[in-house]
Amino acid sequence: MRSELCARSGCENFGLTSESFAAILGEVAAKYLPSETDQAEAHAFLLTLRVEELALARACAAGVDAAWDVFLVRYREKLYHSALRIARDDAAARELADGLYAELYGVNTREGERVSKLASFTGRGSLEGWLRTVLAQEFVNRYRRAKRLVSLEEEIEDGAQFAAPEPERSTAVDPRLESCTDAALAALSSEDRFVLAAYYLDGRPLAEVGRMLGVHESTISRKLDKLAKTLRKNILAGLARLGAGRREAEQALEVDVRDLHVNMRRTLAQESLGRTFSKVGDFGKDQSS
Repeated sequence: MRSELCARSGCENFGLTSESFAAILGEVAAKYLPSETDQAEAHAFLLTLRVEELALARACAAGVDAAWDVFLVRYREKLYHSALRIARDDAAARELADGLYAELYGVNTREGERVSKLASFTGRGSLEGWLRTVLAQEFVNRYRRAKRLVSLEEEIEDGAQFAAPEPERSTAVDPRLESCTDAALAALSSEDRFVLAAYYLDGRPLAEVGRMLGVHESTISRKLDKLAKTLRKNILAGLARLGAGRREAEQALEVDVRDLHVNMRRTLAQESLGRTFSKVGDFGKDQSS
């Protein structure tokens, strides 16, 4: 079965052996399928992958020149045009696209190894869509870094750094809520986390978030509603698995979000859970767990 997928992928045209691409398929399957998945289910899952794009991306991540030649022809201009839609300025768009291209090509770690973002592409969606998402995330990261620098300068200028700190909050938070919230957010796809961060944390309009991802704002609106319901459902289910009753779980969801200590930098890669969790809590108590 995997030999058939290897043939379909054209992996050898990109400088990958059938054995190495079969190992990549095994890695993707292990990431998304439970260990007890039978062979038929695994086969059905692998058939949904965009194996040709997966082979191209992984060959590029491995530094194969022939693969990079194909990648540049297919995606370099598309990358720039996507950056232009996001940044709305030619110079900024080229800087954004070129910066991402450098990360796609790979950066050297302290151990001297080259690490490419393309190594994280799994073929579950189109490579072009994945590139748009990564590009939009990079734009938001740059924006927030610049915003933090400006805010720091303003605080120093206003003497805000000498202000008395707020008294510590004393509200007791069920540690199970924190772990369940963290787990529910971490389980989301990178695109879903980006949508939540861009809309709720950065306050970007639906139309702007949609433009970043190349979809209509109504699609983003539906996605946000679905994500909020899914998060609430998964958090309640997680609390139930940890022994909380229905009423206890519902009451836990009413906690002030500032009392939570969820590792958001690992999940949404942003600074505050704030409005995202508030949105989740807004959905009625009649939602099924």
